[in-house]
Amino acid sequence: MSREAALKCGTESAVLWFTGLSGSGKSTIAEEVCRHLRRHGVRVEYLDGDAIRDVFPATGFTRAERDAHVRRVGFLASRLEEHGVFVVAALVSPYADSRQFVKRLCKNFVEIHVSTPFAECERRDVKGLYARARRGEIKGFTGLDDPYEPPPYPDLVLDTTAVSLAEATSRVLRQIEHPRTALRFVQTSEPVSIQS
Repeated sequence: MSREAALKCGTESAVLWFTGLSGSGKSTIAEEVCRHLRRHGVRVEYLDGDAIRDVFPATGFTRAERDAHVRRVGFLASRLEEHGVFVVAALVSPYADSRQFVKRLCKNFVEIHVSTPFAECERRDVKGLYARARRGEIKGFTGLDDPYEPPPYPDLVLDTTAVSLAEATSRVLRQIEHPRTALRFVQTSEPVSIQS
């Protein structure tokens, strides 16, 4: 981890951006990180890509529509961050250029690649999307007939076949921990435990 990455979240707000294939575990880890931060008094907002799509039902799945969706969520995340809110976002966000756009919008951006292998994501198929894509009901499905561009230099990589939820959460919290002030953005005097 670079010194810059280690120090960047010693502020009152930041954007944690979870990216990875559908079914990789992004949302599960992100939700657990949010619960942990809220328990310790952090003002945090969780942005789930699927939930935001429900608000904008006309958002499709072409490359241009996915790119626009990621940029919209990124803009929202940057505005919340600007107003002192700690943001945790979980989106497939398959394209490197749209993630870079979001990174440029945010002051303290932490990119977390949930790198669970494609075969495991398809085996889990929590939402039934892989099965539908295999039957031809979904075109342009990320990982099947549309590419997922892994981040070349993420701040953190998590493969959920190799780590438990508790360990993944702990690694995220260690990633954002300021080395001297122990999560300075926490509004309580109680130190945050990052043990799994």
